[in-house]
Amino acid sequence: MASATALDTVAVYQPDGVLPLAELPGLDELGEAARETCAQLGIDEVRADDTLGAFDLAGRAAQRALAEAGLAADDLGALILIDSRAPETLMSSSATRLQDLLGARKALTFSVGGLGCVSLTPALLAARGLLAADPELEHVLVAHGSKPPTPQRYRHPVTVSGDGGAAALVSRSGPIRILDIVQETNGAYWDLFHVDYRDRPTDRWREECGDLTAYSFKLAVETRNRLRAMYRRLLERNGLTAADIDCHLSHNLSAGGFRFTEETLDIKISTTCFDNLRQYGHLGPNDVLLNLHTELERGGLQDGQRAVLLSASPAAAWSLLLVEIGEGAATHYL
Repeated sequence: MASATALDTVAVYQPDGVLPLAELPGLDELGEAARETCAQLGIDEVRADDTLGAFDLAGRAAQRALAEAGLAADDLGALILIDSRAPETLMSSSATRLQDLLGARKALTFSVGGLGCVSLTPALLAARGLLAADPELEHVLVAHGSKPPTPQRYRHPVTVSGDGGAAALVSRSGPIRILDIVQETNGAYWDLFHVDYRDRPTDRWREECGDLTAYSFKLAVETRNRLRAMYRRLLERNGLTAADIDCHLSHNLSAGGFRFTEETLDIKISTTCFDNLRQYGHLGPNDVLLNLHTELERGGLQDGQRAVLLSASPAAAWSLLLVEIGEGAATHYL
């Protein structure tokens, strides 16, 4: 059997700058209905720093993760960067740039992405695969910097995006055991949300939804069906019931999104998610790491307790991550 996998350290970085919802750039350009939708998301403010790019945010979170784990960069066997939705330059490697920044000279380095908010899942699957394949490899660092691709942070009708970095050190043992991961995708929605950028200055970039009806109704129905089936499969193949799950942590899009998930799965989303949504908005693949980090800091998860981390993306992609606190859990392998 392959070696066990755990999150040894989860670190987050938030810029100091606070941007209230009422001061969002481009808010005055929206119609009345869009402004009303934005106001009802459950977001009061986001963190924003125009001097920091996605790479900077990822780098600071990665450095913090190494420091908290008490590791040197040379201790890393692998480094995985979750791609930014809007890279700063074309034809360059942000992943090896991070390797150079950290001084992780020995680390096998590459990037993953393409699934929006769900892109953390392939990064963790890759990390687990590396640990299983190479018995000499001990630590894999996964990092991402979340920065909205356009100056207008409101994504109608979905969420408001903030700035933030997150990193997770994946090892063979640690305080957060990864028990199971499930992920599904549907390529029919590959360009439901997009930014046309060629031959346009960045101040004119706008994220657009190609079909609001498809997002609000068709994709919503599919998301309900997918999450129900995936949640049932996750529990059954681990010999668990919903009563065995002590905490549910979601990606942060909107308060309405939390209620949708609660009704779909007949669960309660942790209040940590509502609090982080209110204060930080949406941080892409970093949402569930931020929520897990906050839940642990608050003492909301104790040894032996289990949590399910839920992510969904209009890409469309869905994922569930089952973890257990403590180092004595059995692990399910795909």
